[in-house]
Amino acid sequence: IEQPTFPKITEMCVKMIRRVNDEEGIKKLVNETFQKLWFTPTPHHDKEAMTRKILNITDVVAACRDTGYDWFEQLLQNLLKSEEDASYKPVKKACTQLVDNLVEHILKYEESLSDSDNKGVNSGRLVACITTLFLFSKIRPQLMVKHAMTMQPYLTTKCSTQNDFMVICNVAKILELVVPLMEHPSETFLATIEEDLMKLIIKYGMTVVQHCVSCLGAVVNKVTQNYKFVWACFNRYYGALSKLKNQHQEDPNSTILTANKPALLRSLFTVGALCRHFDFDQEDFKGSSKVNIKDKVLELLMYFTKHSDEEVQTKAIIGLGFAFIQHPSLMFEQEVKTLYNSILSDKTCSVNLKIQVLKNLQTYLQEEDTRMQQADRDWKKVAKQEDLKEMGDISSGMSSSIMQLYLKQVLEAFFHNQSSVRHFALNVIALTLNQGLIHPVQCVPYLIAMGTDPEPSMRNKADQQLVEIDKKYAGFIHMKAVAGMKMSYQVQQAINTCPKDPVRGFRHDESSSALCSHLYSMIRGNRQHRRAFLISLLNLFDDTAKTEVNMLLYIADNLACFPYQTQEEPLFIMHHIDITLSVSGSNLLQSFKESMVKDKKKERKPSSDEETESDSNSGSESESEEEASKPRRLRKRVDSDSDSDEENDINAVMKCLPENSAPLIEFANVSQGILLLLMLKQHLKNLCGFSDSKIQKYSPSESAKVYDKAINRKTGVHFHPKQTLDFLRSDMANSKITEEVKRSIVKQYLDFKLLMEHLDPDEEEEDGEVSASTNARNKAITSLLGGGSPKNNAAETEDDESDGEDRGGGTSGVRRR
Repeated sequence: IEQPTFPKITEMCVKMIRRVNDEEGIKKLVNETFQKLWFTPTPHHDKEAMTRKILNITDVVAACRDTGYDWFEQLLQNLLKSEEDASYKPVKKACTQLVDNLVEHILKYEESLSDSDNKGVNSGRLVACITTLFLFSKIRPQLMVKHAMTMQPYLTTKCSTQNDFMVICNVAKILELVVPLMEHPSETFLATIEEDLMKLIIKYGMTVVQHCVSCLGAVVNKVTQNYKFVWACFNRYYGALSKLKNQHQEDPNSTILTANKPALLRSLFTVGALCRHFDFDQEDFKGSSKVNIKDKVLELLMYFTKHSDEEVQTKAIIGLGFAFIQHPSLMFEQEVKTLYNSILSDKTCSVNLKIQVLKNLQTYLQEEDTRMQQADRDWKKVAKQEDLKEMGDISSGMSSSIMQLYLKQVLEAFFHNQSSVRHFALNVIALTLNQGLIHPVQCVPYLIAMGTDPEPSMRNKADQQLVEIDKKYAGFIHMKAVAGMKMSYQVQQAINTCPKDPVRGFRHDESSSALCSHLYSMIRGNRQHRRAFLISLLNLFDDTAKTEVNMLLYIADNLACFPYQTQEEPLFIMHHIDITLSVSGSNLLQSFKESMVKDKKKERKPSSDEETESDSNSGSESESEEEASKPRRLRKRVDSDSDSDEENDINAVMKCLPENSAPLIEFANVSQGILLLLMLKQHLKNLCGFSDSKIQKYSPSESAKVYDKAINRKTGVHFHPKQTLDFLRSDMANSKITEEVKRSIVKQYLDFKLLMEHLDPDEEEEDGEVSASTNARNKAITSLLGGGSPKNNAAETEDDESDGEDRGGGTSGVRRR
């Protein structure tokens, strides 16, 4: 306002206006700023100010060409709504001024262009002016009524550049909104519009055809009732399609068809577009004929969806989508259901077809939405005289039933590696939820999964939907949280471009935040929900849960990177890791022991005795790794014990290994879960800087206040479970087991055994004793998490590989599924 010639004004306006939907305070500021800047009436004599204003608005519109114009509509609606009941309406007056001056500007501009030689050069400004007029007409079409006659000649623009097409499309959109509002328009004016539109429909490409048919629909249906004119056009394309179909049936490889392909594509598209805007089964069109046009059109278009050429299939599906907007009931037809669902669920099907089916559903839902809003406005006008009982809302029932049919397949489209497919699937789901057509609970896990998408815009949209659901239905998110986490792992698997690399659960950027951090932040506020969620995740690491190793890695990544805020959260996790370790660890050792060959009793005696001792010890809650910080006295004793025996022990156990190496693989596989928990606990301990005694003293039943202090996170602490990554990368289950691998697994087994024996710090031991067991435990953990463990047994043990494994004894009944 102060410095109207400042070069950065456009950029500043664009940045500000995008915030028009922010929280209340910002929204109010944006509205006030633009009311001052644009929507305050300008004195009539100040032509310069008016021109400046128009150039500024059209510059901003031009700058937003690629990002959409929702903000402009929102701004205009906000401002016009705010003064609805006022007697003085400055915004309305300013809008009238702007529209009149824009039209004047365009005419002057045209004159200056026709005088100069560089006709195509500046048409960007013309497009921006006409787009701005369209945005005004979209919100207040009355403003443009007196200018309709001026706009009509632009339909005859010669089309050579992209900008010329933009002009035609926008003029068609303006006339579509404005012509039905004109009082007694002249016959010649209407006839000219009809002819201009028809020429454009016959001559130009998809976008132009779409907008011109739409405009023709408004003019013919609402004003001229010139049905014969449209019927002739429809028959022309419908006839061409029937003829091409017959030729194709006679000889699918005929050369005539190849030559006629452009005509075929145009006919498929145009027949669909005409069916979208005109109901040809009315008598006004077909006269007294008994033929059912919509079924005939369906049959024709369905025929071409089975064509061998993908381009023809796509156009036929676009045509179908148009026809379904006029006749949604066609979507219940068995052949349509089969077509849509097979395209969406078939993994090998082309991406373009998938996207087109999703776009069709999206357009249908958008049209329904527009129709319902219109019906709502009409209803408000007559609501006082009407009786509610008589008003049945048939249409939303219809769209709800349609979405129930296709919902499962649309949701499954989230697991696609192409982001465009996921993008349209998410749009369809968002529209469905916003219109309340389905119960939201079934979408929650899928939305949680989409919240891990690599593209921020998709993440935000999915998260936004979850927030909305959470507002209306408390507890739904928590109820489906674990299912959502598992599903997010499947989405990540689908997106993962390099199958050799394990799927990780955090973002590979400087924040390295957990992929499911938004989910956690929604649940963490409720202590009960949070704890239940964390326990459910930790339970997946239990040896009986049989979760695949890569999914455990993914969940451990998330648990390592969740946005914890109070000390209670990580302490609670560490407490439960100890419980899981003591139970799963002894089960694991027991099953390994039972698989060993029995006839070497003599050599195995000591180890089995130790085992029973460790089993009895390990029932209570346990502390797996307070090792690092405790004193290291009696180091020598422990060292000499273990070092001298270690070699012998490994050899002893090696001799007892069964012929079948399956239990070894099983052990290496199941132990990954326990190793991950050990790593996770160590990571949380380092990240939050907890001492062993602090972890030891924690009790989940204590009042919440004790641990409500905020966490001081250390920087640069990263979660890197090297062993599990190695295990996954070098596909062990499918590779041959060498002596070396066997040896390293046995070493791992013995470290594990040592760890389990010294898992519980026994309060009553004297100091020296405690440090001895701590020391032993430290050593075992260092050995387990550090070097002395299998390096080449690294792969995802696929679920079916370990199927027939015999694990002997008590656990042999529990097979991997």
